[in-house]
Amino acid sequence: MSLIKILPIDIRNKIAAGEVVERPASVVKELIENSIDAGSSEIRVDVLYGGKRLIKVADNGSGMSEEDAELCFERHATSKLEKEDDLFDIRTLGFRGEALPSIASVSKVKLLTGSGDGGTGVMIELHGGQRKEKREAPCSGTSVEIRELFFNTPARKKFLKSNQTELFHIIDTVTKEALSNYGVHFVLTTENRETMLLPKASGYKERIMQIYGEEFTAGLVKVSAEFGGMEIEAYVSKTVNFRNSRSHQFLFINGRPIKDQSLSHAVYAAYEGILPSDKHPIFFLYLTLDPRTVDFNVHPAKREVRFGEKEAVYRFVLGSLRDVVRDDRKDYATPFHEPRDAWMPGQPAGYAPSPFFPGGETVSETTELAYRPELPFIYLGDTFIAYSGRGGLTLMDHHAAHERVLYERLLRRVDLQPSPLLFPRQVKLSHKEYRALLDNRNILEEFCIEIDDFGHDTVVVRIVPADLGDADLRGVLADAASALLGEVHPGASLKESIAARIACHGSVRGREVLNREEFSRLLADLGETEHPDQCPHGRPTRLFYSLDDLKKLFKRK
Repeated sequence: MSLIKILPIDIRNKIAAGEVVERPASVVKELIENSIDAGSSEIRVDVLYGGKRLIKVADNGSGMSEEDAELCFERHATSKLEKEDDLFDIRTLGFRGEALPSIASVSKVKLLTGSGDGGTGVMIELHGGQRKEKREAPCSGTSVEIRELFFNTPARKKFLKSNQTELFHIIDTVTKEALSNYGVHFVLTTENRETMLLPKASGYKERIMQIYGEEFTAGLVKVSAEFGGMEIEAYVSKTVNFRNSRSHQFLFINGRPIKDQSLSHAVYAAYEGILPSDKHPIFFLYLTLDPRTVDFNVHPAKREVRFGEKEAVYRFVLGSLRDVVRDDRKDYATPFHEPRDAWMPGQPAGYAPSPFFPGGETVSETTELAYRPELPFIYLGDTFIAYSGRGGLTLMDHHAAHERVLYERLLRRVDLQPSPLLFPRQVKLSHKEYRALLDNRNILEEFCIEIDDFGHDTVVVRIVPADLGDADLRGVLADAASALLGEVHPGASLKESIAARIACHGSVRGREVLNREEFSRLLADLGETEHPDQCPHGRPTRLFYSLDDLKKLFKRK
């Protein structure tokens, strides 16, 4: 008796569903992309209970005939491929013919579709892949209802997260599809309430602005280039607009949202020498490549691709971005800083034209120096300060030092003063960020941040910590939201992660020059912290070189 058996079709479909349908958001993605392939200009998505109970995607696309409506639930049935060579010239989002039968095998499906050319539409209902009903129904376009996802695979169902978490994944999916298809009008409703409304936009920049707001878009610079059959349109961080997380990074190839470590690395490489080690750029990359040079048939969910000339694509992205980033940096370049009352080049160490050093004196290398606020200091580049004291030389990163001070104030609520804004600020966010902040207002209030709901993915900021000053409030809230959504630093608690991100925005910028009084206050405040030698992200705030260390550097005994 043979030990090898052919699996029944229902089991095969459930195995395929495990590859294609990871969670409700996977269903949303497949159905939206089917709608886009059908030429839809309007797509509406309705979900209940994070998509576990209902996912409905309706469009005004071309619709299907009765015959096609029946065939679309057969495995590997597709209108996108005719011959083998078509696999290497993919110009649509769907092509494998796996999505609908896989989804139908683990849910209760109701399909309503019609071509709108005067013919009668059709309604087909299936439970677990088995047809329950079919009848004529007037329809133009297509509507697909998915109910009780994984109702017949409880082992899969128990791995789903909370309704809120699954909803956030759905919002992510709709956001990505909307970002790559600016000519489509999108509506998302959750629990019968409108959650996202994105009218047809004139281009990628307007779509980004619709989702994230004008203030966010103003921090981006446009990149546009073409070479060797490759085209790129991108919107990336200006060189003063970095983030504490990777939460605003998107890559699209031929309209398809994908992940690719190589191209992400190209973006980071474009900021080499500019991007701090603990920061991340924002980027929206739209690449157009010859479909024959890129293989989308690598991953069942089509999240990854394989390039025919990977190195050429990498160099194209890197070169296109690097040129624009370097030009943008010139607009913010600053000369050598010479703060008032600071140690000036060419003067002996210890000389300072101030009342504390009448006539200017030279400090002997054998003199033991305790720190005094009146000691001279000098800026090295944008952010580093050199000053003498404790019998040697200290180099300080004033941004990192100020981060440590604010971080501990926020966590310990010591000297943390709420500052009501004279004119409350409206801040537009992505819907996921907006929901996360409103659901956790009590946590924000512990950091002296008070917000109210303004609707349409916008909050009103009424109170902030006095230490934040004129910080980028959108950046503060977006980073706080990313922590609330689970993007916490390894080994850190939620509050520690939020405090670290807020402190980064509130701390003195690299190009700001402190006067003697501000510098003295920063040193005093740093000395009162529990861990003065590291910023919240683990970078050093200061490095000390004793006279013995300096002698060794100069090879003196």
